[in-house]
Amino acid sequence: MIKIAMLSTGEEVLHGDIVDTNAAWLSSTFFENGFSLSKRSTVGDGLAVITEELLMLSFNSDVVIVNGGLGPTSDDLSAQAAAKAADEELTLFEAWNEKLVTFFKQRGIEMPESNIKQAMLPISSTIIDNPIGTACGFQMTINQCLFFFTPGVPSEFKLMVEREILPALKQRYPEVSGYHCSKLHTFGASESGLSDVLDKIQLPEGHYLGYRSYLPYIEVKLFSPKEDEETRIKLLQLVYGNIRQHVVSVDESMLSNIGHLIAEKKATVAVSEQSTQGWLTNWLHKDENLQQYCSHGWVLSDSLTVGNAEQDELAATFALAGATREKCASDIAIVTGKLVDNQFYIALSSKQGEWGQRLEFNRSYQPEDQKTIIGTVAGDMLRRYLSGLQVFTKYSSVKTIKEMHIPASVLHP
Repeated sequence: MIKIAMLSTGEEVLHGDIVDTNAAWLSSTFFENGFSLSKRSTVGDGLAVITEELLMLSFNSDVVIVNGGLGPTSDDLSAQAAAKAADEELTLFEAWNEKLVTFFKQRGIEMPESNIKQAMLPISSTIIDNPIGTACGFQMTINQCLFFFTPGVPSEFKLMVEREILPALKQRYPEVSGYHCSKLHTFGASESGLSDVLDKIQLPEGHYLGYRSYLPYIEVKLFSPKEDEETRIKLLQLVYGNIRQHVVSVDESMLSNIGHLIAEKKATVAVSEQSTQGWLTNWLHKDENLQQYCSHGWVLSDSLTVGNAEQDELAATFALAGATREKCASDIAIVTGKLVDNQFYIALSSKQGEWGQRLEFNRSYQPEDQKTIIGTVAGDMLRRYLSGLQVFTKYSSVKTIKEMHIPASVLHP
């Protein structure tokens, strides 16, 4: 097994001033190509600590990707640390220095003297091209371990990995085969509940499941060797069949799925919100298909009383849904009513009838998380309606207090 590590450098990464998105992206990209990371580490900008970490990784890894520290400033020390770890000198790489001079000349700027530092590399290194930035990457061997040094700017880093580093690794290790990752996005089930069901499936060797939990979804990932497409499709159907009631989309987001359904039906949607305070409208408009079919909408204060004061909140939400569809002349209206004492109300109105429910949070959530969950339940009702499924279902994060369906025959006798 090839032991691959990643080292991220920089005080801003170490102290959490920025999120290390490069590390997450590399882990995922490498895994899908068959090069799983065995270790990730982060150090600050000190020369001694970077050098020490390079040496430790060189003794315990076959390949190391080093990210960051190739800029022109005094705290960019990756090249210097690499030279020290390899016990060699830095030297000026004229080819990159000339490219830097041209880079600035084309922009009508004289190259700052500090940028010369970016062409000073360990003697034994080989340049990795950076067509969109001033920091070249480089590769070298330290204690029989192959190192790739890369810039921290995400666009430059990703381009370098895709164009240069991955092809080099595939040439070096031709026996490595990548994985295809199928993603089933679920909503309304707990991770343990999904695991209890799916753990009973006996997967063939080389195929396995993974889970990723992020509010409000749990992503079930099926990893399969790329060359075994037939088995992957059969397993995907099997996994889907076991958790069908919770799957909101496959290999795309729930929002994209709703967008495709809306475009297929060519149905216009109007939205009125109280408890979600604009979250639902904003979410729906992030999809290009939904932008075309989302008509008017209202955001109402949660303190505003809709309908008659004597009505209960579910009846008021039904009334708002009907009024929204009528006033906006839309095919569908989706409404989030008030949030009262940890309970909230959602209704959907269409020509085929109206559906409304009263739900209660099972535990305490922050206000933004409450909006996310309420808005996602509303989106799921819309998705289920468009898919021809039962509009109501059960969710692990909320408890259903009351459901009500009013058929079209009652609305329009």
